[in-house]
Amino acid sequence: MKIEQIYTGCLAQGAYYITSNGEAAIIDPLREIQPYLDRLERDNVKLKYIFETHFHADFVSGHIDLSKETEAPIVYGPNAACEFECISAKDGQEFKLGNVTIKALHTPGHTMESTTYLLIDQDGKDYAIFSGDTLFIGDVGRPDLAQKAEGMTQDQLAGILFHSLRDKIMTLNDDVIVYPAHGAGSACGKNMSKETVSTIGNQKATNYALRADMTEAEFIEEVTDGLLPPPAYFSMNVAMNKQGYESFETVLHNGMKAIDAKEFEAVAEETGALILDTRKSGDFAKGFIPQSINIGINGDFAPWVGTLVGDVKQPIILVTELGLEEETVTRLSRVGFDSIIGHLEGGFEAWEKAGFEIDTVNRISAEQFANQFNIKEDKVIDVRKETEYEAEHIEDAYSKPLAYINDWVKDINPNEHFYLHCAGGYRSMIAASILQARGFRNFSEIDGGFGAISKTNIPKSDFVCQSKVLK
Repeated sequence: MKIEQIYTGCLAQGAYYITSNGEAAIIDPLREIQPYLDRLERDNVKLKYIFETHFHADFVSGHIDLSKETEAPIVYGPNAACEFECISAKDGQEFKLGNVTIKALHTPGHTMESTTYLLIDQDGKDYAIFSGDTLFIGDVGRPDLAQKAEGMTQDQLAGILFHSLRDKIMTLNDDVIVYPAHGAGSACGKNMSKETVSTIGNQKATNYALRADMTEAEFIEEVTDGLLPPPAYFSMNVAMNKQGYESFETVLHNGMKAIDAKEFEAVAEETGALILDTRKSGDFAKGFIPQSINIGINGDFAPWVGTLVGDVKQPIILVTELGLEEETVTRLSRVGFDSIIGHLEGGFEAWEKAGFEIDTVNRISAEQFANQFNIKEDKVIDVRKETEYEAEHIEDAYSKPLAYINDWVKDINPNEHFYLHCAGGYRSMIAASILQARGFRNFSEIDGGFGAISKTNIPKSDFVCQSKVLK
């Protein structure tokens, strides 16, 4: 028996590849399936099952394409109303894989079809669980994502999750390994650990949601406290995972279409496409195609596109660093953005050489900011998360998280200058590009963000550890 966690950092997502005696299973695969096919061929094993822990909201799974290529059946838990051929496993149903057994444990609460898969080794011993979004390391799945579809409140789902954890998971031996679907950075929980593997015993000892003396009412209150609204693309990803989707190869083919600089603007106007520039924030600030939105590929790229663009059907035309076109299309497809028309041939340099109009962002250093800033007169907008702001911030700065820019942008006075920053410059440049696309130019964006500002003499609030803020 062999288990491999295939972790994708930009999505904070873990897929699992299991082999035993010539047979394989894959749990929660990503959209692009060629790496799995290559691995199966290299290991000379046959894919027997594709297990899905639930209908994912934060990414589009590769289950349908993978099943078409390998003829392996797709397995979901109870209550899974797939619009394609799949096995909806019964609670306790067992699936043989070589010398081991995978048992479906129905663990609703995050969603009603959520299922944990228990791996039983060749000696009949409970070895590991693949807990999906039911149990994370340090947290549990948020219970608010399925309420619209199920006609239930988040409190009702949280109550169901309480019993799933205690009746199905906490009864397992302490040495059983826990393999979750996500780690820190995912929007599917609120306080996940950076660790991606643990044990039942360790989670009983350290996970706030698994306290032995916790009542159901306490669980509901603590699990639902501080939940932020889910990103708009979540419901669309669920629908794609449930109903089916365009082949990844088709999406990649379309996105890899190179568009000449002379044709680029016309194509964007004719299609109503969003111009998405995925270069580094510093490069973008120095020059970009007017009306472009900057979301750098070297950050939490796909989740930010999903959060800020929202509609997965929005046509997109790309400006990328040379050589990163395929990677960009791939990462967009993982969160369901399939309407990618193509990319600028030759990158931004080709646009610049052609002599077309360019725009810039007024980016200043933290030192310049410190020299210019007047705390009694100047306005500062901090686009970090609320917990980051509460931990420490510039005195009298306004907390305006990037995730809510579509709500707070309407409150900006276009005649009043302000300073804009995040933690390091990634998110504030996203905000800057959105603001300029909407006609606002009355701001200065601070390079290096709060990390650089904290080294100056700018007055700041007293530091509070973020772990305390989260409690």
